[in-house]
Amino acid sequence: MDAADYITQADRAAAAGNLPEAEHLLRQAVEENEPEPVLLLKLAGVQRAKGEPEAALQTVERALAVAPRDFTALLLRASLLERAGSGGAAAAWSHALAQRPADDLPPHLVQVVAQAERRVEEWTAAREKQMAAAMKHAVSAADEGERARINRFRSNALRRTRHYHSEPTDFHYPGLRELEFHPRHLFPWLEDVEAQTDTLAADLQAVMSAERAELVPYVQYADHLPMDQWRPLNRNLDWTAIHLIKNGAAVEANARHCPATMELLTRLPQPRIRGTGPNAMFSLLAPHTQIPPHVGVSNARLVCHLPLIVPPGCWFRVGAETRPWNIGQGFVFDDTIEHEAMNPTDELRVVFIFDIWHPDLSAIEREAVAALISSECGVGDL
Repeated sequence: MDAADYITQADRAAAAGNLPEAEHLLRQAVEENEPEPVLLLKLAGVQRAKGEPEAALQTVERALAVAPRDFTALLLRASLLERAGSGGAAAAWSHALAQRPADDLPPHLVQVVAQAERRVEEWTAAREKQMAAAMKHAVSAADEGERARINRFRSNALRRTRHYHSEPTDFHYPGLRELEFHPRHLFPWLEDVEAQTDTLAADLQAVMSAERAELVPYVQYADHLPMDQWRPLNRNLDWTAIHLIKNGAAVEANARHCPATMELLTRLPQPRIRGTGPNAMFSLLAPHTQIPPHVGVSNARLVCHLPLIVPPGCWFRVGAETRPWNIGQGFVFDDTIEHEAMNPTDELRVVFIFDIWHPDLSAIEREAVAALISSECGVGDL
């Protein structure tokens, strides 16, 4: 008989309460056929039902030797270890959840997965408490930046967060620090920008009230391009921009209404790359609009946000860190690390956005970056 016939007969025997016969049939099937995971899992299930957890565990591990990431096999192994009171049960549940499929779970697994999630959370909380106690002295002696990195180290170790890398779509410069949000002390001009919040907000109101101001969709690309992540927002007025400087050129229809903002930009270390930079704009996100996860073009630049109009509840995620926008509190982030944003409120959100050079680049490296990107954009050297 082939494996399917054996499974059919074994199912009938099990349904009739004859578990020894079901086990016998499945063992024969394993001996006569390739030991496929589905066959081994059937056998393990019967062995568990017979009250033979050790035999069932050995069979499940045979299945995992064939298919190490089989979700059902991993769940069964964890449940067997849990029943046996093994100290490795929590880790086994964690390994199983790591292979959870994206599709909806079959009904018979929903309760098992819920148990796994509870067990893993209890295990993680206990480990976190133990780690925090072990690191207590180091944390108390750390400065603010060190403490943030120490806490993230612990969070990564617990798998609550993970490390995100810089993944620019076009231009990757090697050796630059990969930080989701960069520390404020690297940007002494940031306080000056924040001090101009009211002035920038006044310029925003002036340009928004102007009859000939240009308000354009933030995302605009040809329909044939393979950019599915942006498709819902392509040419969509839910996410718009009032550009002051776009690809290195002032947008006079808007810039002339914002003299203080334009003067401020002259004092900032923006990347001057002919045809592509600098850039500066007011970014307007409509109510109940989400910007999907995405990455930027080049890690040679960073991006600064200065929130101007932010209803409570708006948030911004870069990598594993999510922050609220707070009016007048700027921050600098790496837009080549996956990031997204959300305005879940009934009101408009507006942020002033501009790009700057990555602080790790020397003057000669900036020149090299500008020359290469300019030439790639087909506009010649600087």
